[in-house]
Amino acid sequence: MTVNELKDKAKEIRKGIVSMIYESGTGHVGGALSSCDILTVLFYSIMLHDPKKPDDPQRDRFVLSKGHCVEGYYNILADMGYIEKEELKTFSKFQTRLIGHPNREIPGVEMNTGALGHGLSAACGMAKAGKILKEPYRVFCLMGDGETEEGSIWESAMFAANYHLDNLYAILDRNMLQISGPTEDVMRLEPLKDKWRAFGFDVYEADGNDIEELLDVFDRMMKAEGKPKILIADTIKGKGVSFMENQVKWHHGKMSDEEYSQAMQDLA
Repeated sequence: MTVNELKDKAKEIRKGIVSMIYESGTGHVGGALSSCDILTVLFYSIMLHDPKKPDDPQRDRFVLSKGHCVEGYYNILADMGYIEKEELKTFSKFQTRLIGHPNREIPGVEMNTGALGHGLSAACGMAKAGKILKEPYRVFCLMGDGETEEGSIWESAMFAANYHLDNLYAILDRNMLQISGPTEDVMRLEPLKDKWRAFGFDVYEADGNDIEELLDVFDRMMKAEGKPKILIADTIKGKGVSFMENQVKWHHGKMSDEEYSQAMQDLA
């Protein structure tokens, strides 16, 4: 896809996120919108995968560690043909497969996530297995910034560096907000770059809502060898919807008819 096509696709996925959450009356809209450009670039430009062969041993793996922000992930899987688009209407409904966190009943989902702090551990295991088996696949793990308060994240970081897992690509959605407030008020995370470097990672930064910048930084990450990599992606929670941007109340929320109409106008 061209840059403009990726931008259009991200806008389309954002509309799907908003519609899904409005129709179901539930969902983690703020973080789903902040991470939408990252997911779009990964699935449509960077990762090697085939919806017709979801279990291909050589496929790149993706782990959504911030599993509560699954709405963009589901919309992309449907758009790419892993699941039927019609199934999106069942999100969070009785007996649906599309529950509020990823689960392995769904083609294209590598692991159940939602207990924050667990995704990077599993991604490390996948990356280590790839090294042992001499498989060429890469492992991408998207985390939330509030999630990095979990000690298991840092145990995983030590493991990844110790075993030189340069096939591991961690991505941190740095939108600066978590459910209970700004991350730096709840539990100060800075200096993040210094911490990840101290744990043995190659550290990259980008505007996580800028498609061109994301493409450039991923290109540079692919060329680096010898260490695990992390991209600290600066994003805006609720990106694209005027009344949601940088508002902690939209970590999770139900839209009124008027709010839904405004959100769709903003994304038009």
